[in-house]
Amino acid sequence: MGEDMASRTMKLKQSTGTTGKVKQAKQTTTGKSRQVAKAPASGGWLSRVLMAVFLVLVVFASYEYASLPSAEPLLKQNPKLTALMEQRAEEAREAGQKPRRRQHWVGLSSVSRHAIDAVLLSEDASFYLHEGVDTKELENALEDAVRKGKLGRGASTITQQLAKNLWLSTDRSLLRKGKELILAHRLEESLPKNRILTLYMNVVEWGNGVYGIEAGAREHFGVSASELTPAQGAILASMLPAPRKRSPSSGSKALKKRAHWVIEQMEVVKRLNAEQARVAHAEIDRILDGMQPQESEDEAAG
Repeated sequence: MGEDMASRTMKLKQSTGTTGKVKQAKQTTTGKSRQVAKAPASGGWLSRVLMAVFLVLVVFASYEYASLPSAEPLLKQNPKLTALMEQRAEEAREAGQKPRRRQHWVGLSSVSRHAIDAVLLSEDASFYLHEGVDTKELENALEDAVRKGKLGRGASTITQQLAKNLWLSTDRSLLRKGKELILAHRLEESLPKNRILTLYMNVVEWGNGVYGIEAGAREHFGVSASELTPAQGAILASMLPAPRKRSPSSGSKALKKRAHWVIEQMEVVKRLNAEQARVAHAEIDRILDGMQPQESEDEAAG
């Protein structure tokens, strides 16, 4: 009787132990299942967030694209005001100064051919070959930006510069650059090349409150744009990267060096013969060395 009772007790303990292990195994398995089930939920949440961000970006890009101005009115109309003019006027008012604006519209036929050649060679030698963007220069500029970790060299074509002058600010953000590329494409689609060049030559900045080559010629040399010599045209073209710093009276070494380079390029591409180039080099030295320096930012910058 005692042995039979002991045997039953032993079997009950074994059964209880086995049942406990089974329950523990089930709980462990259930816990793992719950953990496995939670993983897709986390992944699904992240996917939804990424999708929402993507949709917001698409909506924003679409809005920005639709809000950018059309270039078609410029086919027959000259802009009365540009974004750059408005920005400079606001800067003057903030500094407690009266905004200055000198501008006289002229056609390309009223501009010295040498001056036009100088601007093209200095700013965009491939102007008549590309469709608004010089892809090779843009690629070089992007590589340079990646290497330095910031936007540096311009690589902007005349069409891009015109788009920026007409409608955009002077900041160097990627958003502004993106808008510039879109607007340059619109300009090229809507206008012939000579119209784009005419607009550019009449709105680009050539000093403090000076816009367009006619005003630039009068301001710096006291002549009309049609009377500009190769040397004067080269000096004006060389001002364009920094027109408010590199005036002929600034004493800028960078301006002088660039002007001589422009004349060299004009000789290389047969826009000037050797004698004309020699005369132009001598005139550049006479003009820039003969003017009393007012400031020398290029030297200060090193």
